[in-house]
Amino acid sequence: MWPFKWFLAVHVTTGAVGLVLFWIPVFGKKGSQTHRKFGTVYAYLMLVTATMALGMGTNTILTPMATHPHLTDWNPARVQGIFGWMMLYLAVLTVSLVWHGLVTVRNKKQHLENRRWPNVGLNVLVIAVALLCAYRGWLIHELLMMGIAVVGVASGLTNLWFIYTPSPSRIAYQLEHVKAIVGSGISVYTAFMAFGFVRLMPDRALDPRMWAIPLVVGLALIIYHQARLRLTQRRPAPMSTQRV
Repeated sequence: MWPFKWFLAVHVTTGAVGLVLFWIPVFGKKGSQTHRKFGTVYAYLMLVTATMALGMGTNTILTPMATHPHLTDWNPARVQGIFGWMMLYLAVLTVSLVWHGLVTVRNKKQHLENRRWPNVGLNVLVIAVALLCAYRGWLIHELLMMGIAVVGVASGLTNLWFIYTPSPSRIAYQLEHVKAIVGSGISVYTAFMAFGFVRLMPDRALDPRMWAIPLVVGLALIIYHQARLRLTQRRPAPMSTQRV
């Protein structure tokens, strides 16, 4: 059990700090030093958090009841599904979103760099793991696993569409950055609602209404920031900067 407990301790620590820092770049001035500094810290914390989740998910698949002895009324197959396969999927989804959010901004002047194998491979992987999560959910009749898998397939496909778009507009990089980074926040907050609430409020852990909270809030943030970026792009430049 010591590997699982070690993964859990690091996962909770970095995840808690990251979820707090998430709001600083979200509500801060975009492009500012504060935005870049805390956004970068948040991204790296999420990569560590997701890596620990991969370890926890693997441990759970191998020894479901030993890693979750408090779930006495759950059968091993369900524990494996929710805390094993679905955790693996959400971890890969988080890594792919954070990575995509970072590289799209870094490569805005060299779009072909987005087609390097780590970025393409992560998006292909998240589609594959999402389909695996859906399949494992189907085996145990868990609609939640099948439903949440749709997000990963959509994320991977839309990211790949952007990557292989020949000449994206300048604003497209910012739109992708917002979608990916806020999407990673949705993923992590959703995981907290699923896994954290099992200990805090076991009877509400898999309640779809609880899962809907981070999704609704996150989508609202994505829509707001993308609309603001498009509005800024269309706004005419000040007279002093316009050509005579």
